[in-house]
Amino acid sequence: MERVGQAHGTGRRRGPQTGWCVRWADSGEAPVRLFCLPHTGGGAALYRAWAERLAPAVDVVSIRLPGRENRFRETPYRRLDELVEALAQAVEPLLDRPHAWFGHSMGALIGYELCRTLRDRGLREPERLLVSGRRAPHLPSRRPQVHDAPARDLVAHLRELNGTPAEVLDDAAALSALLPMVRADFAVSETYRWRERRPLRCPVLVLGGRDDILATPGELAGWREHSTADCEVRMFDGGHFYLHGKAQEQVLTALAAALPAPGAALTGRHQ
Repeated sequence: MERVGQAHGTGRRRGPQTGWCVRWADSGEAPVRLFCLPHTGGGAALYRAWAERLAPAVDVVSIRLPGRENRFRETPYRRLDELVEALAQAVEPLLDRPHAWFGHSMGALIGYELCRTLRDRGLREPERLLVSGRRAPHLPSRRPQVHDAPARDLVAHLRELNGTPAEVLDDAAALSALLPMVRADFAVSETYRWRERRPLRCPVLVLGGRDDILATPGELAGWREHSTADCEVRMFDGGHFYLHGKAQEQVLTALAAALPAPGAALTGRHQ
């Protein structure tokens, strides 16, 4: 499963997709759609195994951001508002059924703002927001900014997070190709400024690693302020990338249980 800097998936992709949206399994007729957003430096291949595991009951649509995989020639976004505007337009045709959004770290922030944008545009709202490894959006960071830091400091931060293979961080050529996109992704998160608006109406499930240095249990619990519906926090063994380690099956089980069942009362609107 892909993390920062790992080889891109080369398998045959099935089903309709755009530059933004990738399907890894034949599940386009599933009653529920789950959009999955990557962490800093991550690609769509990150969720290939998830799509295959949840099919055919859930249509997993993996979001591929500019600047990576087969979009590596495109300029990556550095501002969250610009990214969300483009993403909302790209996914609008896929909002034809009950859907949920999952994002880890940077992806959690993108998912949150995307859900607010869908609501503000009068588009179909999600049934669930599923966030992982990210403090509540109104809370300031406890860490120094790294998007414009010297390369050695940025690499040291990536080593600390333990989500990038050491062989990539030790390879000058690989780093030269990787760091511009990673800097842009960090800028998306680090230049973000929360603006108060109405809370979301959908339930929120918050996931985290017990040893995550970027998101403490208290910071995760802060998501309760951002929905008028239920907000549950669940913790798993591991650090910032707990969800791609031994806890992966537990995470997928929790996500599947949180998705709306076919025929259940739904909260989203399509106005």
